[in-house]
Amino acid sequence: MNLSLYLLTVLIWGTTWLALKLQLGVVAIPVSIVYRFGLAALVLFALLLLSRKLQVMNKRGHLICLAQGLCLFCVNFMCFLTASQWVTTGLIAVVFSTATLWNALNARIFFKQKIARNVLLGGGLGLLGLGFLFWPELSAHTATPQTLLGLGLALLGTMCFSAGNMLSSLQQKAGLKPLTTNAWGMLYGASMLAVYCAVSGIPFTMEWNARYIGSLLYLVIPGSVIGFTAYLTLVGRMGPERAAYCTVLFPLVALNVSAFAEGYQWTAPALMGLVLVMLGNVLVFRKPKPVAAPLNVAPAR
Repeated sequence: MNLSLYLLTVLIWGTTWLALKLQLGVVAIPVSIVYRFGLAALVLFALLLLSRKLQVMNKRGHLICLAQGLCLFCVNFMCFLTASQWVTTGLIAVVFSTATLWNALNARIFFKQKIARNVLLGGGLGLLGLGFLFWPELSAHTATPQTLLGLGLALLGTMCFSAGNMLSSLQQKAGLKPLTTNAWGMLYGASMLAVYCAVSGIPFTMEWNARYIGSLLYLVIPGSVIGFTAYLTLVGRMGPERAAYCTVLFPLVALNVSAFAEGYQWTAPALMGLVLVMLGNVLVFRKPKPVAAPLNVAPAR
């Protein structure tokens, strides 16, 4: 079951990069995010009410959902979509892939979880592999104030994503399932961003064409309703540090989509990066060998 959720998350989020790119245009970035998570929240609430699986939350649960909505469904996407104006998506993907290490560190700080050596080694190999994959973009990128701002926003977005992971893990420890917490989190995130748009005078426009509507629907259903539910379920089952390895793998799917849709060409360093990422994946999910208990040998008489 965990493997199915993992592969589903990688495949969905690996293809949402193209859908996000198709969203850029007439509609302002924060408005697109409001549309995405507002609609996703409505879908989730409808499913939960029809199936009678909407869980009742206390004040503490709603406050955590509010924080989760701010981190995971508001600031996170504002940071990444704004950064994409100045920094290439390949470089942003490299920054986002550090979520594996951020999750391991935050789980250690907030939940006192020991960081497994194989997780650190696997995450390190994955980051090195992504470095090879995106080396042409990294080496050709010139540092400008906008570039530094974009990288800072990408890092802030990654930290917000990791914080959202910790909050979801906290909710699941309290017995609340991701479907319920995602519904409220998306509603809160979209609402806060809608208020921001209203105060800032950002118009709620709509681009009525197949490109924008199609990409929006893809981001709402597979990208948000299914993708976030599958991923945060993994956070509860596997722990934040293991689940976050999806962030290392889904850029590989994005590259293959880009090769088909945008003419991306595989190179020798990219293939080397692919091998390193796969090795990292094996390390992260390798179960440590159990230590044999010492035998109690009766003393000679």
